[in-house]
Amino acid sequence: MSDDEDAAPVLKKQRIHFGSLEAVERERLAAGPSNDNDDKEVEDDDEQEGDEDIGVSAAVLAGIRAGNINITDGEYLELSEDPTSERHLELLAEFERRKKARAIAVPTDDAAVKARLREIGEPITLFGEGPPERRDRLRKLLSELGEDVPSSRKQKEGQFKHEPEAEEVWYHEGSPELKIARFWIAKYSLPRACERLKQMRIKQARPDPEKAANMQELHRRLRGLNNFCSQIGDDRPLSYCQFSPDSNMLATASWSGLCKLWSIPDCEPIAVLRGHNERVGSIVFHPQATLSLDETGPCMASCDADGVVLLWSLNMETPLANIEGHEKRVSRVAYHPSGRFLASCCFDHSWRLWDLETA
Repeated sequence: MSDDEDAAPVLKKQRIHFGSLEAVERERLAAGPSNDNDDKEVEDDDEQEGDEDIGVSAAVLAGIRAGNINITDGEYLELSEDPTSERHLELLAEFERRKKARAIAVPTDDAAVKARLREIGEPITLFGEGPPERRDRLRKLLSELGEDVPSSRKQKEGQFKHEPEAEEVWYHEGSPELKIARFWIAKYSLPRACERLKQMRIKQARPDPEKAANMQELHRRLRGLNNFCSQIGDDRPLSYCQFSPDSNMLATASWSGLCKLWSIPDCEPIAVLRGHNERVGSIVFHPQATLSLDETGPCMASCDADGVVLLWSLNMETPLANIEGHEKRVSRVAYHPSGRFLASCCFDHSWRLWDLETA
């Protein structure tokens, strides 16, 4: 048997024909029902629909009276475009106010806080308020008022503002010794200044590759620097140190009032200079000390917080001379390159130049 013969026969489904509206209407007209019956049926249907409408209307009215149904007449509440914008703006304003309050400088003294509150017309004390709360209240008030209330400092500056004085050229009559010293310094400095400028012009005329090579060599030498030795200089902090002109000694000054000399490179103590009763500000070598100046001469100078300036020699541990004149703390001393003059600066905003040959 073939595959076609083994296959089951296909059953055809029955089709249902409902017809069209036109055919149904044609059959109704062919049946010929009376118009009266149709009119009655129509009237009955209308009455039934009317009753249903009445029932629905009554139910709606009952729901409206009970408050379960709300009938609108078309009115509506106007809303802002962004309901959260107002709240957002309020939060931003509060944030800016707090930021401004943190930046406002408020006095820490409670009396000053009360005075400031009185200036801006606020009560200086509230019930149960302490100094911290009063200070926070002042900061909050100032942040809210902003620039409307000027600060007390600005008010005082405005009250006590003086007109600027006219500048006037005036001359001070110096002593004959000052004139002699100035002429001597000019004769000493001008030739050396000319030589310095000459050397600078020569260096400036060098080619750029040579300048770069010199700079690289300097950097190479600086990178090779390291700590050679270490030594405890004193029990108190060291305020100053300086190498001698021949680089064989190091002088140190301490807050204990002691000045010390150390050997280089052994870093061993050579001498302890005693003469200061207060903190020593600095100690310096004479430009010709350890070179051409005799060790019995004024080879070093030091100063302290009592206004004392002392001169030292290299062969004694006691001061060689005491230069008086300062009433307050002397912070630094320095020799003129010639070694004839010594400059000292004081905490009273003044400085003095001493002639060691005539002092």
